[in-house]
Amino acid sequence: MRYTIAFILIVLCFQFNSAQIYEIGAFLGGSNLIGDVGKTNYIAPNKTAFGGILKWNRSPRHSFRISLIYSELEANDADSDDPRRKERGYSYVNNSFLEFSAGIEFTFLDFNLHNPGNKTTPYIYTGVSVASYDNYYFNNGEQISENTSSLAYGIPMILGLKTTLSDHWILAGEIGARYTFTDELDGSVPDTPENFDLFAFGNLNNNDWYIFTGITLTYTFGRKPCYCDF
Repeated sequence: MRYTIAFILIVLCFQFNSAQIYEIGAFLGGSNLIGDVGKTNYIAPNKTAFGGILKWNRSPRHSFRISLIYSELEANDADSDDPRRKERGYSYVNNSFLEFSAGIEFTFLDFNLHNPGNKTTPYIYTGVSVASYDNYYFNNGEQISENTSSLAYGIPMILGLKTTLSDHWILAGEIGARYTFTDELDGSVPDTPENFDLFAFGNLNNNDWYIFTGITLTYTFGRKPCYCDF
């Protein structure tokens, strides 16, 4: 039995090393939150976002992808077009926001990295995301920390365009909305029950969204694969 397992592991390792191609690189852009505080614009980056990205290309049309992105989230009612928000005057900075995402990227056109010449295609990406953030609430317009942190699970929906710069470098620009399953990111829903009863506000039926807008630069490596059928 031990020899059978060892043989299977050797075969899998050989296939993994010789039959795939990978991309590794960086993301740089901006972030903005869509919630009960600040602007209601969907794309309005106001804080720097940066991180890393890794792709495992399974065919010329799809890849498995993971990423880790760090940013701050900031909003100010004074920047909103809503006169009620301007009059309220809330503002916040969530200065510890870290997202991990994993999913599948699909290209609209074949993106075979082994064919010569420039290749350009639009793409979409979706999957799951989880983000760590600090909890806070507002008391008389002042941002108060709850000295706790939580996780926001979400669904990323990304649209982008990528092109090859050379045999090994790929440049892409993308806009990515994340729908989350929480309404706590903007401080409108305090994390603790006692604070919730006193300080909750806004539309409690709508969860928060956040947006990452930016570019990625990835380096391709790995032996030329025989692309899989899935």
